[in-house]
Amino acid sequence: MSRKYFGTDGIRGPVGQFPITPEFVLKLGWATGMAFRGEQGCRVLIGKDTRISGYMFESALEAGLAAAGADVQFLGPMPTPAIAYLTRTFAAQAGIVISASHNPFTDNGIKFFGSDGGKLSDDIEQRIEALLDVPMTVVDSSELGKASRIVDAAGRYIEFCKSSVPSGTRFSGLKLLLDCANGAAYKVAPSVFRELGAQVSLMAAEPDGLNINKDCGSTSTSALQQAVIAQKADIGIAFDGDADRVLMVDRTGEKVDGDELLFIIASDLQARGKLQGGVVGTQMSNLGLERALQRLNIPFARAQVGDRYVTAELKSRGWQLGGENSGHILCLAHSTAGDAIIAALQVLRALQNSGQTLDQAKRGLSKCPQALRNVRCAHPAISPELQAACEKIEQQMQGTGRVLLRKSGTEPLIRVMVEGENTVQIGQYADELAERVRKLCN
Repeated sequence: MSRKYFGTDGIRGPVGQFPITPEFVLKLGWATGMAFRGEQGCRVLIGKDTRISGYMFESALEAGLAAAGADVQFLGPMPTPAIAYLTRTFAAQAGIVISASHNPFTDNGIKFFGSDGGKLSDDIEQRIEALLDVPMTVVDSSELGKASRIVDAAGRYIEFCKSSVPSGTRFSGLKLLLDCANGAAYKVAPSVFRELGAQVSLMAAEPDGLNINKDCGSTSTSALQQAVIAQKADIGIAFDGDADRVLMVDRTGEKVDGDELLFIIASDLQARGKLQGGVVGTQMSNLGLERALQRLNIPFARAQVGDRYVTAELKSRGWQLGGENSGHILCLAHSTAGDAIIAALQVLRALQNSGQTLDQAKRGLSKCPQALRNVRCAHPAISPELQAACEKIEQQMQGTGRVLLRKSGTEPLIRVMVEGENTVQIGQYADELAERVRKLCN
């Protein structure tokens, strides 16, 4: 997206800085309510993760929406995909998520879902942005919106997740260790897996508003890796702050990334004759995933990084499975949004069907070494000079690897990726390119 406010993952940034200020969020709530108002009224659901600023922004959104005559229903701390599902279930005009996903608690953001549980239409986004530029007004007192809370939201979402595996599925005897990132999954995720028969232990499931994603979750799995070995768990499952990403840890303590999880799910679907079309990855997907799927005669396509682009590519091809190595996995047969809990259930079901452990199942994919560097930049931009540096490195690799630079959609970073066959060589190239980025962008 190239418009003023709506990025690939909503509106996000440090709390208190433009545009994520209470004043802006108040106006955004009003603009959203005005954009959706119709003869039948307007109802908007609001969910959030566990960061402390969510309370402030929740109140600001409520005030703005009510001033526009929209009714508000609160969901409380819930995974982002839960808001997508519940927006559709309750026939609301829109769903709003207050979350900065995998970012630290000092950040926050706003993400929208339309009535179908998918992204807002371009027309609605443009209407909201136009309203942000006009003075805020308040509807007549008799038309002000009302606020209420959906008390059974968590239970509904738990049942929805469980419905993504066949009725009667049991994971009895499976010892799971869940890392909830002190985030939105801390209540619902344990219930899902316990109700399906698994033995569940928890870590990072005591949010205090400040500890979301702090040394835990899918962005920091070292503690989970150690705990899986210490507790002799079969599998560790790591969510991010808003539970739309999942990574796993096998019984040996090795991290299993999104590419490997995607391969396991795709292999199972193909074996059961349930794979519709092929698999969509991204520019960051490991070359090993592409090669492993080719060996199984599974078509593979790459999209730009970001769930919006993966979803668009899946829909354009009529496929249902895609994702990113970060663990954002889309199973469109079950959910309109990337859902960490549903993706984890599909992996567990695949392992149950094959009779394999997680470390055995991932062996079908041999990953090419990748060197990743994140370079914090005051003004992230990929200049022609940086593009030329990438091309020079690819020429030096003589067709045995690839180089990718991209701006982060959520942080002031440029991400550097070099992939090839020689671990030492690609590390040197990545360091060289990262230093070039650092000098040019700062």
